[in-house]
Amino acid sequence: MNDTTLAATALIDSNHPLVTAFTQAHAQGRTDRERAVSLFLATRDGFRYDPYRIDMTVPGMRASSVLANGHGWCVPKAALLTAACRAAGIPARVGYADVRNHLSTERLRQTMQTDLFIWHGYSDIWLEGRWVKATPAFNIELCERFGLLPLAFDGREDSIYHPYDRSGNRHMEYVRQRGAFNDMPLARMVRDFAALYPGLMQQAQVGGGGSNSFGAADFQADAEKEVP
Repeated sequence: MNDTTLAATALIDSNHPLVTAFTQAHAQGRTDRERAVSLFLATRDGFRYDPYRIDMTVPGMRASSVLANGHGWCVPKAALLTAACRAAGIPARVGYADVRNHLSTERLRQTMQTDLFIWHGYSDIWLEGRWVKATPAFNIELCERFGLLPLAFDGREDSIYHPYDRSGNRHMEYVRQRGAFNDMPLARMVRDFAALYPGLMQQAQVGGGGSNSFGAADFQADAEKEVP
């Protein structure tokens, strides 16, 4: 096992006091698998998914930013789960895929000019002799409100998004797997986001401590308007 999958970095800051406290509180269980599942649930449901609050600086993207802000989008939430696993002594990496996300809003689609979400984040955790994917982005309250199937994680099977929601409507389509990394490739993300989402990057924070990139707009309120 590569030691880098247990090491703290500037972005996977598993040695940050907020991360270590979170890990001590939520890494419950006798085995690595049980502790990883406990950390997954705490990360998934303890922090609201909010793609309107994007800060792509190092302080805005590191794992501890989710704990400091109380919310996050898929990339920093995956960084938090990865960092917490490392703090618990469980090897973990950050993984990414390009997806078509059908849980979006008109405001977000107009700003992005596409429904393709590149560099969608998940965690890749070493459990029982193999790497297992875990995706902690959508909190259970969001899933229940919008008729989605919440992602379960048992530490044995990959936990990636369902292609359809409870009503059989398109939910998530995986277009490209980018693989797993020992550290977040933030410079590549910023470059690719700037190329594909110039409108979004114009609004994204550059050190705003989790401020709303869309002013007073609320993601959940906007999404509710589009639920049949």
